[in-house]
Amino acid sequence: MIMDYKLIRSKRKTLCLEISREGEIIVRSPMLMSQKKIDVFVQNHAEWIQKNLKKAKDRVAVHPPLDDNEIKRLKALAKEILPQRIKYYSELMGLYPTKVTITSAKTRFGSCSGKNSISFSCRLMQYPIDAVDYVVVHELAHIKHHNHSKDFYALIEKYLPDYKNRQKLLKG
Repeated sequence: MIMDYKLIRSKRKTLCLEISREGEIIVRSPMLMSQKKIDVFVQNHAEWIQKNLKKAKDRVAVHPPLDDNEIKRLKALAKEILPQRIKYYSELMGLYPTKVTITSAKTRFGSCSGKNSISFSCRLMQYPIDAVDYVVVHELAHIKHHNHSKDFYALIEKYLPDYKNRQKLLKG
């Protein structure tokens, strides 16, 4: 079985397989590696590719690409919902961000800078409020712990004992 894939050659030493969010197979290869070696590598990983293509297609089915109007709607919703959730958990945890921004990031629901500025993706508004609260608490916890250590997760668990179930809501 021959699969179509996008080949990206670069100054790397190893072969790498990737499935994009849109379900495209991407192979990264050293500049001078033969096409035959690359094709064999792809064939040897056919099972992995099929499994991950299915995951990508399932993800797109649940969360199809958003148009500009939908992004605007989700940003407006985020600006309505997130400030109250951030205020509630900031007061509860005693942790306050220096700044909050809403983005349309595709790969992260939230982030916290070294200066304790927090950003949230409007795409988070596609998930249940329990998942939203988890991301808010997760990012606020980064104000105290700029890592994913045991102490970081202990802090999250102090305020959201069911945080692992909430995390699972974001995996869809």
